[in-house]
Amino acid sequence: MLTSRNILITGSSRGLGKELAEHFLRNGDSVFGCSRSDASINHQNYHHYSLNIASADEVVAFFFALRKEIKHLDAVINNAGIASMNAFALTPVESYQQIFDINVQGTFLFCQKSLGLLKRAANPTIINMTSVAVPLQLEGEAIYAASKSAVETLTRIIAKEYGGFGITCNAIGPSPIDTSLIKGVPNDKIANLVNQQSVKKMATPADVINLVDFYLRPESRMISGQVIYLGGIS
Repeated sequence: MLTSRNILITGSSRGLGKELAEHFLRNGDSVFGCSRSDASINHQNYHHYSLNIASADEVVAFFFALRKEIKHLDAVINNAGIASMNAFALTPVESYQQIFDINVQGTFLFCQKSLGLLKRAANPTIINMTSVAVPLQLEGEAIYAASKSAVETLTRIIAKEYGGFGITCNAIGPSPIDTSLIKGVPNDKIANLVNQQSVKKMATPADVINLVDFYLRPESRMISGQVIYLGGIS
């Protein structure tokens, strides 16, 4: 019989984050979700916290409250992220700042502040979300791709620094999924992106969940510092 795990997921109120939360809840795990908005899941094992993940003060306060509720974290999934499609020359500095605040600083803060709780778990894991926009070097996605490149570098170095605590740290780069993250991207751009993949179709939340489950398996404890892109991207 599987033991219930404590799973922390950022961006859990909608899209992929919500799908992940519901998946773990079906498995009998306890999920601790974070987003700016209120909870969109009603379940006895779901615990929601509304905060700005890019705010150091709010993240510190969140983990202070979380340590009063639980003794350890089995997994941290840094799912929250934002994108903005602009030609580089026309990208407002405000867009650059917002994207890096959420995608990079948010990931940095949650990886750092969760260390104490992760160290107490039997098979602790961090999973960060990147994007195929990095290896494909997509036009119009310079700042978004740059932010996810930073996340990949964080992932690899955290894997080295946290390895001594028995914590693995890996990343997933989904191909396009029909969520709010790509709502503003024209259909022809999505079609062109998918056509560059070996597997020429959009991903689904189930595809990502499959890989998340793989990373979380105790048998995957020797896998760390890796980035896997969906769709056959290398």
